[in-house]
Amino acid sequence: MEQDQQQLNTKSEYDLKRQKKLDEQRRFQRKKTIKRISKIALVVLIVGGGIGAISWYVVKQPPIPASDIISRKGVHWHPELSIYIKDKQQEIPANLGIGVTHQMIHTHDTTGVLHLEIQGLVVKNDTTLSRFFKIWGKQFDSNCIFESCNGPNGKLKMLVNGRENTEFENYPMQDKDKIEIRYE
Repeated sequence: MEQDQQQLNTKSEYDLKRQKKLDEQRRFQRKKTIKRISKIALVVLIVGGGIGAISWYVVKQPPIPASDIISRKGVHWHPELSIYIKDKQQEIPANLGIGVTHQMIHTHDTTGVLHLEIQGLVVKNDTTLSRFFKIWGKQFDSNCIFESCNGPNGKLKMLVNGRENTEFENYPMQDKDKIEIRYE
């Protein structure tokens, strides 16, 4: 009987150890499952939040008036720009707006030909002279070109295709425009 009791105790110990090991494996699996579900929930939350934020931004944007839309399929235009200050032509540098990424408006050489290469929806604001001057980092508006401003030393004037134009920085450039800015 004592031998039977000892066998029973050994079997009980074995069963107890086995049960503890099974319980430990179940706890580990539960933790692993909770971690996996948490990661999936976090990814869903981040992606869903991003999509929600983008959707909210798009919905809250004011509609673009049809009169401001130039093209829905992009443009590839080449207006020409000349700048004269006191009858001295100013050089427009090559490769303005070209770097790691090409700006929508850029130059390739010093001829004054601007390259408007815009994909998708194009609105008037995308093609304005002010956008080019911003890329260039130079001042231009109805009062000043570079450091030369209207006053006793001269007056600013702009011609587009030979006609005087008073839109200055707000002028939406067109393909093959000949734009001349003069400070005299």
